[in-house]
Amino acid sequence: MSDGELSLRERKKRATRQRISNVATGLFKERGFDGVSVAEVARAAEVSTMTVFNYFPRKEDLFLDRIPEAVEVLSGAVRHRAPDETPLAALRRLTLELRDQHHPLAGPNDNFPAFWQVVIDSPALRARAREGLEEIENALSDALAETAPDTSDPALTAALIVAAYRSVYVTTARRLLAGERGDATTEDHQARMNAAFDTLERALTSA
Repeated sequence: MSDGELSLRERKKRATRQRISNVATGLFKERGFDGVSVAEVARAAEVSTMTVFNYFPRKEDLFLDRIPEAVEVLSGAVRHRAPDETPLAALRRLTLELRDQHHPLAGPNDNFPAFWQVVIDSPALRARAREGLEEIENALSDALAETAPDTSDPALTAALIVAAYRSVYVTTARRLLAGERGDATTEDHQARMNAAFDTLERALTSA
């Protein structure tokens, strides 16, 4: 749902959530995840600690704040696809739309190394990232079960889709962490994503 479709109250809530997350991200990048408390984030964002937890149930969610969005966007592409569009076609189309929008979920970019170095340095954030992948996988499985009754094994299909996304993402991530620029990897990232969808379509069609 775009900002224009939200009520004033919801827009304010969304802006507050984003401001808290932005403040937390800056502090975590500067001092490390374990070096900053939720109370310090609250003070820097000029809100109460309770307000922080109202928006982010766990400290890890302050930094990995796009997990709920990823769950919604990916499962929503399957649920709200056109009647003649397959789930894989809908997800492939989504990756192109996110790329054209320069959306953070489109893939790693030049901000990636600094952001993910914080995750790499924190066992708690690494664990939360793994949980996030599980949440996406479960949401996709549910969406497939509800809207694609011909799918023989929604859980397996969802697992394969997430594994394909992860494989492409990690390959690009390693290049960026090694010092390459984001614009040097963008075209190859999309080409490998398309190749991954081609492989998924062959595998799942023949299954």
